[in-house]
Amino acid sequence: MKSFEEKIVSTLNEASQKNALDLVAFLKANDMTVDEAHSQIICEGKTLAYMHVDGSAEMPGPWSVWPVGDFSIVPQDYDFDESMKEIAWAHINICGKCGQSCAPGSNKTLFGKEFEGVCGSVMVFTDPREDGLTCLQRLLLMKV
Repeated sequence: MKSFEEKIVSTLNEASQKNALDLVAFLKANDMTVDEAHSQIICEGKTLAYMHVDGSAEMPGPWSVWPVGDFSIVPQDYDFDESMKEIAWAHINICGKCGQSCAPGSNKTLFGKEFEGVCGSVMVFTDPREDGLTCLQRLLLMKV
């Protein structure tokens, strides 16, 4: 079985590789791991997010990360400013009626803002770039 880094390098194009490998470096630096069989991001036995890597041009490719947990409010004493909230809001995951039990979506509050028709996975970061990657990292740290 390939390592997760090998899967990234063999599957993604150069720009996507860099960002995905940057996320892997961030995970390692923060004692988070990737369960390679299930593509879960885990810290201290707790699943923080799910990840999919396939290089496809169609969703959920080429790579996507779905943070898990309640993101209705910013925890007290956690620095997550308005610009980070705006980025998180831009990554709200509206139900695509994929056949899962969450269809047709529900109303969810994300950092004080209400959204309608949201998937069970509230946010998705697909092929995240600089700002999206920074926001994703901050969201993961929020759940540790």
